[in-house]
Amino acid sequence: MECSGPASVVFDKSLVEYDFGPGHPMSPVRVDLTMRLAEELGVLEHVRMVEAPVADDDLIATVHDRSLIAAVTRCGTEGGEDAEHGLGTDDDPVFRDMHKAAAHVVGATVEAFRQVTSGESLHSASIAGGLHHAMADRSAGFCIYNDIAVGIQTLLDQGYQRIAYVDVDVHHGDGVERIFYDDPRVLTISLHETGQMLFPGTGFPHDSGGPGAEGTAVNVALPPGTADAGWLRAFHAVVPPVLRAWEPEILVTQHGCDSHMEDPLAHLMLTVDGQRAAYVALHELAHEVAEGRWVVTGGGGYALVEVVPRAWTHLLAIVGGHPIPPETPTPPGWRSHVSELLDRTPPHRMTDGRTPAYRDWADGYDPETWLDRAIMATRTEVFPLHGLDPYP
Repeated sequence: MECSGPASVVFDKSLVEYDFGPGHPMSPVRVDLTMRLAEELGVLEHVRMVEAPVADDDLIATVHDRSLIAAVTRCGTEGGEDAEHGLGTDDDPVFRDMHKAAAHVVGATVEAFRQVTSGESLHSASIAGGLHHAMADRSAGFCIYNDIAVGIQTLLDQGYQRIAYVDVDVHHGDGVERIFYDDPRVLTISLHETGQMLFPGTGFPHDSGGPGAEGTAVNVALPPGTADAGWLRAFHAVVPPVLRAWEPEILVTQHGCDSHMEDPLAHLMLTVDGQRAAYVALHELAHEVAEGRWVVTGGGGYALVEVVPRAWTHLLAIVGGHPIPPETPTPPGWRSHVSELLDRTPPHRMTDGRTPAYRDWADGYDPETWLDRAIMATRTEVFPLHGLDPYP
């Protein structure tokens, strides 16, 4: 696989200032270790590095209430809490200059959108972005502002009519879905551990779009314990047919890698190899359905050493059109840096040693399994709304 056009990564080192402090699961070290690993493996040689601007308040306000922006700015300057706006909670503690740090993430992601819409890049990634839980009026789930939603809104403001968003984070992409729930121009697809078991407790098959936008929200609520084979079975049973029917002008994807079996905050059982297979599939779909126009963000992921750097380095390599073979060793310099910085033993290979395979949905549906019932619930709910047959 090679990228059929220019690719970029929007990043500068100051993005790690999005930092909720010691002990918080979402440590910025995961982004730093990702970029170091990608650089040492030569991944960044195949992409153009673009500096990340800081979004101004007017841009953020295309999605977020001015009252939220004011609260984030005030709390980041004066301290304190603002429960009404989700600030000062365990998930979203207040930190110094948090408005600027969050606005920087928004600016990075919006620049990735601009890279693709301008034609400067066919694929563009904002690996520090993907903050999909923030709502229009409040911060939530480690997400101060919703950079993805702001990016999508820039597309709508430019006149785009068919935008597709696919979210593979283990948590439901509730903020992006809610902001565009009533907008028939935006298709959101989220594959996540069922809200019966996991934050934010939403994202069920019947949540399928508001009045006039029926079928534009697609939710696959997966049972805990779902591993590579089941996750890929669900993905291929739902995502490609819906995207093909939708015919998007641009594909936007969020790549939280907290679906991994070692992630401390959730209960799915994917490997880095299964996650890599999902990235490859989404890249291929971008070329099939959106003429290659692909905006990529990061997202969740809390196994800071064991998973995030490897998963996202694979992702950036795919964005750049030069995938890394799974058996590739991690560079000695990177391993030494991890050991010295964190006193942790880093992984020695870019693989978990698995070869992802799955049973195609066309080969039969088993109503005795929770996984297949979950897939069928989604297909039954939304496929007819896209002119598709839900049955195998």
